[in-house]
Amino acid sequence: MKNYISDIIDEIGVTKYTWIIFFLIGFAHLLDGFDNMVVPYTMPQIAKEWALTKVQTGSLVSWGFVGSILGAIIAGSLSDRIGRKKMMIAACLVYSIFSGLTYFAPNFTTYAILRILSGVGYGAAIPVGVTLMSEFAPTKNRGFFVTALSGFLIGGWILAGIIAMAVVPAMGWRLIYLIGILPCLYAIVLAKYMPESPRWLLSKGRETEVVKVIQSIERSAKGVAREWDADSLIAPSPPQTVGIRALFSKEYFSATLNLSILYFCGLMIAYGVSGWLPTLLLQKGYSVVKSYSFSISQNFAGIIGCFLSGFIADKIGRRKSEAYFFALTAVFLFLLGNAVNQWAIVVFGMLVGATMNFSMAGLQPLLVETYPTEFRNSGVSWAQGLGRVGSIVGPLVAGYVQQIGLGFNATLSVFAAPAVISVIIIILFIKETKGKRI
Repeated sequence: MKNYISDIIDEIGVTKYTWIIFFLIGFAHLLDGFDNMVVPYTMPQIAKEWALTKVQTGSLVSWGFVGSILGAIIAGSLSDRIGRKKMMIAACLVYSIFSGLTYFAPNFTTYAILRILSGVGYGAAIPVGVTLMSEFAPTKNRGFFVTALSGFLIGGWILAGIIAMAVVPAMGWRLIYLIGILPCLYAIVLAKYMPESPRWLLSKGRETEVVKVIQSIERSAKGVAREWDADSLIAPSPPQTVGIRALFSKEYFSATLNLSILYFCGLMIAYGVSGWLPTLLLQKGYSVVKSYSFSISQNFAGIIGCFLSGFIADKIGRRKSEAYFFALTAVFLFLLGNAVNQWAIVVFGMLVGATMNFSMAGLQPLLVETYPTEFRNSGVSWAQGLGRVGSIVGPLVAGYVQQIGLGFNATLSVFAAPAVISVIIIILFIKETKGKRI
């Protein structure tokens, strides 16, 4: 009797093993998020020390995303060749080492180079982690597990804000980057405890190793494992075209293009708003602690959005949930830009945090469910990599809007436009993938 990996994982369902994988990847994303978001909390101090213009200040956030584009694209091809696990470990090492070296940056140029190199690491970690999680999760729960990983990423943003409040005013901006070297130690944990994807192993003809992984999953669910015949394990027939060529083939070109545009719009919003919000609030006259607290509260709401995203997408479908919440993001951005007091800023800031992160997290199931195993990580990584141009453009647009004399209102309201564009693309071009076996 032949057995598909998808059928086996779906039959066993969610187990302790599934949750272990989830938290192993999740903690890697949390550390990734910390490294990613230390920049907004150090922007005012760096800009003052090096006498930067508004556009240069905005670029402090963007340099890391230049590297993340390279990291995402490189990681996809390498992960499909050498495995998800090895790529995840390498990504953690790269982003932590170069984050730590930023402590010693003597000027703006050196800082930019180190952030690019660090960005290569965290640009690789996210798509690899998402792909790995999708290949362990049962079909009916995949949306939740894949989107909830984004909650760990935002948890890293919160951790960065909390540590920044304690460290930056007292000891300056450099020390927080040195703390970012800690993920080097976590790479050892991943090497010891993280299993390789059984779907990837099977695609490489390593059936004996697949059996060991399946038996581990079974033991975590039932306490015992069946004796599997390695020759009985099969995967869907491999596509004729794989790798980057397949992403831009007639069959997948539309999906790759439109998912990349959605990712561009989502990251433009997320990093344009989150990257500048602490500085914008300081410019409105709020204290460092209060400004950082507002941003942290927005990120807490973002975690809730991420966890709800997959749950709702598994219930009503990917397209509906994404269209609704990108539309809500546009509305709440406009209201945040026009907030008249600190309580309105807190409320609308949290609503923006919840809806924009709901929308970004909800793109992950669409990505992993669009492409087959043989080039799934390439597809996820290329769409994310091309989309990450938005994470560069967003902070620069916010800086330019201020440099030409427009203020808080215009800076936030301008990001409603990419949210509206996203709704249109979802309605016209995105196919539903709920319940699709991968």
